[in-house]
Amino acid sequence: MGAGHAHRLYRHGHSPVHRLPPHAKLVAVFCFVIVVVSTPREAMWAFGVYGVLLAGVARAARVPAGFLLKRLLIEVPFVAFAVLMPFVAQGERVDVLGVSLSVNGLWGAWNVLAKGTLGVAASVLLASTTELRALLLGLQRLKLPPLLVQIASFMIRYGDVITDEMRRMRIARDSRGFEARGVRQWGVLAKSAGALFIRSYERGERVHLAMVSRGYAGSMPVIDEVTASRAQWSYALALPSAALAVCLLGWTL
Repeated sequence: MGAGHAHRLYRHGHSPVHRLPPHAKLVAVFCFVIVVVSTPREAMWAFGVYGVLLAGVARAARVPAGFLLKRLLIEVPFVAFAVLMPFVAQGERVDVLGVSLSVNGLWGAWNVLAKGTLGVAASVLLASTTELRALLLGLQRLKLPPLLVQIASFMIRYGDVITDEMRRMRIARDSRGFEARGVRQWGVLAKSAGALFIRSYERGERVHLAMVSRGYAGSMPVIDEVTASRAQWSYALALPSAALAVCLLGWTL
């Protein structure tokens, strides 16, 4: 998979959560999200308990609340959609502060907000404690189709290459006094986009030829064999197990 690769969501640390094998964390987060989605929306207390469980994981991982909340802003479009639901949904209506709202819409908005926020928070915690390279190794360990793992790996690396190339082109334009103030400068930006495409394509061709010359035949060699002990699996699955107990109570109470 190549050298280690950090990303903006990752927060370097040496907590017990950081040390867990990536495939165990992937399974734990996936199971947790499935349990949260399966919880009846009327069991509002259950979602509060899920939030407490995630807060416990964040504390164990030494991820500050501010760091987590800032990354949760990614769900703003879903929040906007949920806010509109009580106004546009059909069915029984109820007056709230003089505004007529749909009961089904209110429940739907709560359902989207609660489950969406918990799912995003769990994903952010996963990304905060696991490097991208480790995530790819975890997916490989979970027997995800090798082609998909390779596509994800190349996408991550070429994303950084293209971003760096864009930065150099921007510096070159700025050094020549270029400022995008209006429509007249769109031609320069269009030419820059075309040049970026050509350079990226040529870079990809060179990298592919280099890989073929080193014996690449459609599959990447497994350099690190990631394993998990029974204790590590137990530690990782503590979150979805506790969430499952809460979900079952939510259906029975």
